[in-house]
Amino acid sequence: MTPKKRRRLAFAIALIAAGAGAAALIVFALQDNVLYFYSPSDIAARHVAPGVAFRVGGLVEQKSVTHGRGAEIRFVITDGRAQVPVDYAGVLPALFREGQGVVAMGSLTETGIFSASEILAKHDERYMPPEVVDALKRSGRWKEGQ
Repeated sequence: MTPKKRRRLAFAIALIAAGAGAAALIVFALQDNVLYFYSPSDIAARHVAPGVAFRVGGLVEQKSVTHGRGAEIRFVITDGRAQVPVDYAGVLPALFREGQGVVAMGSLTETGIFSASEILAKHDERYMPPEVVDALKRSGRWKEGQ
């Protein structure tokens, strides 16, 4: 093998190694952020720090919705095992109601209340996000045909 071919081979190996290292660093850095959302049980188990932006999903607990001044609303999201109180100021989706699946985006406050910046609700009578269904199945609260 000529010295020129050896340099090319060494360069190709170094390039592949650098690419693999960069991919490993990216996967490691994103390991907790790849989920679409956390269930209330996941939040309790992982001890999510206040101020960290993430999504929480589950069912709006029955008789938990209270309206404040203006567009302020408080409710509780549950997966059957754990609950997360949510504060939201804004217009709710038309399909938002108790007992239905929702995904809220925001962060936890120091007091443990989830301060939502956006609320997503199901888009028709039979749809529920697959991630919410999986969380409800894990908690044993899912009934087929819901």
